[in-house]
Amino acid sequence: MRARNYLLKTVKRFIRYTHAWSRYAPGVCNMCGREVPSFLPYRIGTASISPILRELDIIGSDLGRFSCPFCGCTDRERHLLAFMQRSNLLELRGKQVLHFAPERNLRKYIQSVQPTAYIQGDLFPGEPEITRVDITAIQFPDAQFDLLIANHVLEHVPNDIAAIKEIVRVLKPGGHAILQTPFAAKLEHSLSLPQIRSSETRLLLYGQEDHVRLYGSDIFGLVTSAGLIPKIQFHGDLLPDMDAHRYGMNLREPFMCWVKP
Repeated sequence: MRARNYLLKTVKRFIRYTHAWSRYAPGVCNMCGREVPSFLPYRIGTASISPILRELDIIGSDLGRFSCPFCGCTDRERHLLAFMQRSNLLELRGKQVLHFAPERNLRKYIQSVQPTAYIQGDLFPGEPEITRVDITAIQFPDAQFDLLIANHVLEHVPNDIAAIKEIVRVLKPGGHAILQTPFAAKLEHSLSLPQIRSSETRLLLYGQEDHVRLYGSDIFGLVTSAGLIPKIQFHGDLLPDMDAHRYGMNLREPFMCWVKP
């Protein structure tokens, strides 16, 4: 009996050990095309997730296999690039694109396909080629853009309802909006407490110090009710040939895409 219990404990320890080290397994970065010895974690990896967010089953970045050691791209850039390629949303010749908080690596891909107009926008531009754009009061005309990208942006915006209305307004009929954001699968209604201002509490409740809310599963209805048609797809359906772990992506993160009728 003792030998059996010892064997079971040994097997359990081995499983925990191999699971912990699996985050350091070799992979492939689809952004720069290089094989990587391992992706780098965000901060201290999955241990960065608070017990509250674990309990609520937050779905967002892969914190254990987060950034590429060569090009520096994050898991959410790699995942979005793969989603866009497989959905033919990088066929942008003759199209107009508005990209909020443009990621350095992803924007190179977009520029390479030569859209007619590619506006990179941010509330606080840090580079000359980035235009100051307030997502809650976009300065461009109605129905101008064929594609709008806000990849992990809405969780930073205090007035997200105004932002979504503006997104709908500036999209052309048939235009697509990509609105990736973390959300908690077990949370029916989004959590936003304006009175909470401390970085420590926001980190515990929202997952990052500069987030102003934690979306629940109502995020999908929130965007749809603003007038867009959901085209939500999942990794297993859209990218069945891409091993999410090998490519440093969160298998559970959906492609959060909508189209304007």
